[in-house]
Amino acid sequence: MSSTIHDVARLAGVSFKTVSNVINDHPHVSDGTRAKVRAAIDELGYQPNLSARSLRSGRSGVIGLAVPELSLAYFAQLADEVIRAAERRGLVVLIEQTGGDRDKELAVLRSPRLQLTDGLLFSPLGLGSDDAALVDIPTPLVLLGERIFNGPTDHVTMQNVEAARAATEHLISKGRRRIAVVGAHEGEVIGSAGLRLTGYRQALDAAGIPFDESLLAYTGLWHRANGAEATRQLLASGVSFDGVFAMNDELGLGSMRVLQEAGRVIPDDVAVIGFDDVDEGRYSIPSLSTVDPGRREIAETAVGVLIDRIAEKGETRAAPRELLSAFRIVERESSL
Repeated sequence: MSSTIHDVARLAGVSFKTVSNVINDHPHVSDGTRAKVRAAIDELGYQPNLSARSLRSGRSGVIGLAVPELSLAYFAQLADEVIRAAERRGLVVLIEQTGGDRDKELAVLRSPRLQLTDGLLFSPLGLGSDDAALVDIPTPLVLLGERIFNGPTDHVTMQNVEAARAATEHLISKGRRRIAVVGAHEGEVIGSAGLRLTGYRQALDAAGIPFDESLLAYTGLWHRANGAEATRQLLASGVSFDGVFAMNDELGLGSMRVLQEAGRVIPDDVAVIGFDDVDEGRYSIPSLSTVDPGRREIAETAVGVLIDRIAEKGETRAAPRELLSAFRIVERESSL
């Protein structure tokens, strides 16, 4: 038979109310008591009855996370950070994958499954600034990503323009003057690609380097295969370049593969920097320089803000906030 809260209380030598306080992460429990209760929970394999807890408190202890695709390392590692941040607060995370499709993103916002959660962290890719009103839903929601700014809900994201400028300035500081961009989106202004291109151009302007559109390698998706194909096209075009700013690490890894196949030595012939600081970049040959955009901070901040919104449910809502994470340049072998 399944263990009960009373079984946990007996094993830990505390009241069932104390066990409930530990499960619900109430602050007024000593560290020693909390440790005893958690040890008893682990030993008995006790699983709290979320349905019963939801009926009593009006909350499920579950939050949602909707991201475009977990096959991209950035989103997989972001999900991992969100889960860790939620677990520290006694919450469970329900993950939805939208594929960046607008209709699927709208379906998430209208899904009956939202009733299973207390709130949603939502990273859209298909929706844009014109759709801001659509994310104003009854369920507490925090936006992630770069598609909707100054909308009706809290928004936690990274400093795309500033970080891209710093990445480009890093290559310039290494003496690079012909810096190609891999992953540009034609005509995009708002969105990761548009914002990062703005930062790139700011760095060139500050250094007095003319902008050359022939150095832009456009892609649709931001997978390794797209970075590889865009770099092949750059090489085939005959345009000269001594640096590559890849708009994410997956593009950078694909680009480095093709450059090395073509006999280009990294970083002697071409210095490369990516964006996102995914784990794979540490172990590529050469290891990939990158921008750490503050993924852990984004996850911690977003979960904390969502909990604040859940707590004020039914009360007068505070004005939505735009919150930006700190970033840093991570120099590795590809740009030494």
